[in-house]
Formats: sequence, C-alpha cells, structure tokens
Amino acid sequence: MNIGRRNSPVGVFDSGIGGLTVLKEIIKELPNESTIYLGDTARVPYGIRSPETVTRYSFENTKFLSTKEIKLLVVACNTASSVSLDEIKSRISIPVIGVIEPGAKAAAAATRNKKVGVIGTEATVKSNSYTKAIKAIDESIEVFGIACPLFVPLVEEGWTDGDITSMIAKKYLDGIKDKGIDTVVLGCTHYPLLKKVIAGVMGEGVKLIDSAIETSREIRKTLEVFGLNTEEHGSPFRNFYVTDSPERFLKVGENFLGQKIEHIEKIVLGG
Repeated sequence: MNIGRRNSPVGVFDSGIGGLTVLKEIIKELPNESTIYLGDTARVPYGIRSPETVTRYSFENTKFLSTKEIKLLVVACNTASSVSLDEIKSRISIPVIGVIEPGAKAAAAATRNKKVGVIGTEATVKSNSYTKAIKAIDESIEVFGIACPLFVPLVEEGWTDGDITSMIAKKYLDGIKDKGIDTVVLGCTHYPLLKKVIAGVMGEGVKLIDSAIETSREIRKTLEVFGLNTEEHGSPFRNFYVTDSPERFLKVGENFLGQKIEHIEKIVLGG
C-alpha cells in the first residue's frame, strides 16, 4: 500500500442520504480524516432494485470516487454491501469496507442466547447477507430477518418518534420479538435514527447493533493495519456529491449528519 496516500480522503457512497449515519460515526471515530461522500439520490432506493442493477450502480459510484484519489472506500449501503461488495473489491486496489461484516461481528459477540434479529430493506433481508456473515462466525446462532420498508420514508420525513411510528415499528417487530431474540442488527443506515422507538418496542433486554458505529471502528483498524492514517492534524475537508436534488439532500441530510453540510455538488453518473 502506497504510504504517500496517507493524507488522501476516505470515500463513502450510499444510494442516498442514509449513509450519512455512517459518515457521522466515521467523523466521530476519525476526526482528522478528510472525507468524500457520494449519495446516488437520482436512483434511490437501491432496496427495490435487482442485484444486477445495484451492482452496476455500485461500480459507477466506485469509479467516480476513484477519480478523487481516495485511500479507502466505504460502501455505506446495506443493499450494495449485500450484493456487490466482493465484485467491487476485485476491481480496485484500495481497501474496501462494507457495513454487513462489522455489524455481523458485533451481533455474534453480543448475543447471549444465540438468537439474533436483522431488520433492513427487502433486498438486504432477501440476500441473507447478515445471516451468512453471522453464521460464518458461529453456525449455532439462529438469525431471523424481517424487512421494514416504511422505516426509510418515516425517517426522511422526520417522523422518528410518536404514536404512528411506534405503531408501525410494533407491527414489523412483533414477528421477531416472538422469536425470543436478545440482539437486533439495524441493517439499514436510516434505522439508527429510530433507535429509541425500536428499543421501546423490543424492550430493555434486547441489544441494538448499530452497523454505522461498528463500521467506523473497522475503518480505524484497517487504516492502522495499512499505515494509512492521516498524519497531519490540520483541517480535514468534507466534500459531498449527489446525483439529484442537492436542496433536499441538504435539508434532510444535516439531520442525519448532525452538522452543517457545505461543498456539495450535483454530478451525473453512468453517462
């Protein structure tokens, strides 16, 4: 690995704004690292697309970020991590980290009764990616997946609490609550904003695994292993690119990120 890349940025892509929860944790864990975020807002959501389409979109996102001389790529999208991570890794020479494996590792370590729930988009749940990753660590763990498609629009509308959100969460989660699970993986980047509601439905004895937090820790370890940590304690930059509606991205995204978004630019992919 080229040591001269140490001060290069970390690249992050997602289908839209959800990956900002991952970026938020990266900034918290690695405040000296510069970052470039790409939200493919023109083609969101990925969760309803075919695996072939998601993979094509992922390659286009990767190609764009590669032009920015990034030193590490973060696939901050559960759907893309589920279906295209291995192919992305085979195409570029820098470290690539998805959000599935870090979350799976944390869930396997956290469960006491070996019963884990995974909530996410339909594509993520259908892919069984978390199930495969968790069982690769401990085959005896039972994994129960359930798709919660309404969670994403609720979060983007700012409905992260209240009676309606709680009722929808209960409707979705009662199915896995009945399985006696003691650990739930938040298998979508939007879901950390619903932690309070999800925890309220699941009860005190159930641990929530936030893949965004676990991914940021994995990024730190990877940068250390490859000697790619930024050496300078200067002013890291935060650049943002979207493929559509930068105004909406700013409005909703700042709630996800917890800070002001500057340096945003609209781009065209796949042309």
